[in-house]
Amino acid sequence: MSENKGTGKFILGTILGAIAGAVAGVVMAPKSGEETRKDIKEAGDKAVKKTKETGAKLFKSGKDGAEELGDKVEKTAKKVEKEVKAKVEEVKKTADKKAKEDKK
Repeated sequence: MSENKGTGKFILGTILGAIAGAVAGVVMAPKSGEETRKDIKEAGDKAVKKTKETGAKLFKSGKDGAEELGDKVEKTAKKVEKEVKAKVEEVKKTADKKAKEDKK
């Protein structure tokens, strides 16, 4: 859960940083109002595109990590299951052997 908050803050920081940079660049540039508005729109579009790309990368990274973890858990579970079955068989054989000895 705390990782989600960190990711959200990162994305928000990316958006705000892009917007602040775009606004600062546009305000400092000596252009007409029409050119300035066009530049602001383009900068906003770039910021949105970059944010979407970053979000998609983060999502894919998280998804890949979850799949890898799931694979590891599945392999470990199968290994443990196999070992438990082997131990159960070993205990059964020992119990059968002991029961036969007790009958003698």
